[in-house]
Amino acid sequence: MPTISVEQHLLASLLSKHGCKHDIEDIDLRLPLLGTDIDRCDEEVLDIEIFPNRPDLLSAETLSLAMRGFLHNQSTLPNETLELSGITMSVEAEISSIRPIILGAVVRGLKMADDDEMDAFIKQLMDHQEKLHFALGRGRRRASIGVHDLATLHPPFAVKAVDRNHSFIPLAMENEMTIDEILTSHPKGVDYAHLLDGMDRVPIIEDSKGAVLSFPPIINGTHTTVQSSTRDLFIDVTGWDRRACESCLMLVALQAKERGGEIQTIHLTDCNGDEEVLPNWSPVHHRVPARLVSTILGRELSDEELANAMIRMGGSYTGRSPATDGEVSDDGTMQYAGAGEDILGFDMPRWRFDLLHPVDLVEDLAIGHGYEDLGADVPKAPMNAIPRSDDHLRRRIRTSMQGMGFMQIQSLTLSNDYDQFERMRWKPFNAITRITNPITQDHTMMRHFLLPGLLKLLSSNRHHDLPQSVYELGTVVRDHTNMDRLAFLTAERIGGFASIRGRIQAFLRDIGAENVVIEALPANEGPWLAGRAARVLLNGEWVGCFGEIDPSISESFELLVPLNGAEFDVEALKSTITDPV
Repeated sequence: MPTISVEQHLLASLLSKHGCKHDIEDIDLRLPLLGTDIDRCDEEVLDIEIFPNRPDLLSAETLSLAMRGFLHNQSTLPNETLELSGITMSVEAEISSIRPIILGAVVRGLKMADDDEMDAFIKQLMDHQEKLHFALGRGRRRASIGVHDLATLHPPFAVKAVDRNHSFIPLAMENEMTIDEILTSHPKGVDYAHLLDGMDRVPIIEDSKGAVLSFPPIINGTHTTVQSSTRDLFIDVTGWDRRACESCLMLVALQAKERGGEIQTIHLTDCNGDEEVLPNWSPVHHRVPARLVSTILGRELSDEELANAMIRMGGSYTGRSPATDGEVSDDGTMQYAGAGEDILGFDMPRWRFDLLHPVDLVEDLAIGHGYEDLGADVPKAPMNAIPRSDDHLRRRIRTSMQGMGFMQIQSLTLSNDYDQFERMRWKPFNAITRITNPITQDHTMMRHFLLPGLLKLLSSNRHHDLPQSVYELGTVVRDHTNMDRLAFLTAERIGGFASIRGRIQAFLRDIGAENVVIEALPANEGPWLAGRAARVLLNGEWVGCFGEIDPSISESFELLVPLNGAEFDVEALKSTITDPV
């Protein structure tokens, strides 16, 4: 989850402009109820994790806006009419197949005490942009943002498609570069060139004198750089997802508005020839069946309670009305009401990208009203269940592991051939379940073994003190079938084979194993050190193996300390051990 760090004096300043008192203790106590995790809240700094569904909280300014509603019961829903900037922007028809969504806005009159305050704001603005690029833009694919010093520009603006030999001076450069040179040499071009793969022509935004404002989604022109003296901004957002682009545009504009700026509209002619005025500042109207609210929350909310809850969440309650014909259904579908039932109306800010379904509005009502005041209820259905057949065995396994000082972990079930087989010297002897469209090369198959995951975990935590002892009781997939396995691993400076053998004997005793035979393993069979590994048989059936990890294996995981571990087939243990219960 993204984390933002906000200086408390900045929050105090932003809140005081609207008559709100900054109370650090209240923030620490109540702000997590909004759906965030606070890492640090002291006199100096608020470090807060923002949940992925609330990208509207990713800057100090937009966070303070939400706090005014949630903590101070102030209505923050926009209701003003935006002034016209007089600026126009036209989009060529060819852009429809290159980057079809083009939006823009103007902010005038930023109010900064001095250059230092403006410099700090610029840094915060850039940080906000990058977080929005990640959270809403999906790495600039769905949406990318450009912010420019309006004083350096000459409207009207035009969005054109150009060849890759087109040149301009990009941000942070002194000389002109062609599009191809930017994509292969400029740091931002190298990072995001893949977004324009296969395109012979690319988009640029120019002013009336032919100066390039932006080459989306890659880089701005250097002459539009926002500086200490900047007070007026032009914001462009381009991409493929209309809702994501619109949210990005409004959130960046809101950030500037909270610093005293006035948001103004532009007149856009899009690639289809349609005209619109941007940004669209009007709220989005939602209708939610009253029955859905009472069903999920377990109680009826009065009109006053509904209104107060929505104010705290940055919206407004517009009242209830009978469901229309198109809103009535008796099939139990959540977004419909029953015959003769009411529909509740809510207006919410257009930048609330997370509100996709009536259930999302119900969640906002619960948060705004307070979960602590929803009353108590009892289950309406029997809460008994049939335990797993191996439940007692699994409990004994966990008890044994914990008794020996092992910490339980849960690693990813997705892995790859290199980690599972080549790296560990294991050979695949069952059908492999592969991922049809893997996102990364690290996650191409369902795992066969648990030990590689434990080794990767210790590798990530190698800076921690020794000893480290971890285990996993988890699922692997072999022959396209789920199977349970157990693996444990210890990193310690002393111990060796005698130590792991002692743990194995204690473990087998704890789970009630009988007729135990321990045999030496052949060399190079798995990740074990030759002559320092063995397998375990119960009633003549193989159930697992253990030993010291070969240093060559350890070093491939960047682990330079002695390791010993084991891996067991829980299915085999279950078939050979009598359940005492």
